[in-house]
Amino acid sequence: MWGRERLQAAGVDTAVLDTRVLLAHALNCEPALLYREPDFAVPPQVQAQFYGLVESRAQGTPVAYLIGQKEFYGLDFAVNRGVLIPRPETEMLVQRGLELLAPAVAPRVVDVGTGSGALGVTVAKYRADAEVWAVDVSSAALAVAKRNATYHDVLTRMHFSQGDLLTPLPRILEGSVDLILANLPYIPETQIVLLPREVRAEPSVALNGGVDGLDVYRRLIPAARAYLKPGGYLLMEIGPGQALPLFHIVHAEGFSGWHEYDLAGRERVVFACRTLE
Repeated sequence: MWGRERLQAAGVDTAVLDTRVLLAHALNCEPALLYREPDFAVPPQVQAQFYGLVESRAQGTPVAYLIGQKEFYGLDFAVNRGVLIPRPETEMLVQRGLELLAPAVAPRVVDVGTGSGALGVTVAKYRADAEVWAVDVSSAALAVAKRNATYHDVLTRMHFSQGDLLTPLPRILEGSVDLILANLPYIPETQIVLLPREVRAEPSVALNGGVDGLDVYRRLIPAARAYLKPGGYLLMEIGPGQALPLFHIVHAEGFSGWHEYDLAGRERVVFACRTLE
């Protein structure tokens, strides 16, 4: 197939899968149909759209942006170039967050740097008694998050605020939040140029974490203490080698903490618990 060959020539490792996904999108059908019918003929009226999609992918545009959606934790999320694409490894934040919320009644949850709303919307979807506050500096990102909250029928239990980190949250939340989820920029700025081309196509503000990748977390952690209830948790996604330096910050701010590895054996989540007082 021309699409597969074009993507392979462009160095796309997932050329076969990407070609099927893009063709299915152009045909408005499920990719599974193309597996069942590998010799499916592309109608002439669809060919131009398909060729355009493949060419954009060959030039580094992520598939999720081309088809306008990405699956996360079993749910479909609308995405565009204004938000970070949700990733499987980030599902660990949701899984651990839901486990920590298990004993809570009508928990209050904050999704800081919400982007597409993947974290906050998913928690609201799987915890029908949760109330979620989603914060982002980008109005465009918040529009996407609201769209996803509406699609998953959790809009009435979510609040959306534009601003830096936790500053837009109402004062009434101080000392009452059960869980803060944060997938904030954590890539060291010198490593941005080393990222795959399709990752560099995502918003730089959602990637660049400063010299060591922890600049934003340095500001978040002390602010989080004021909003978490005693025994409440702050969960932060990180990259390799960042657990130990982040622990120093966590402990200096009076939290207890630990970290967990993802399925690939990489440091992925740091847990900070506000100590009981």
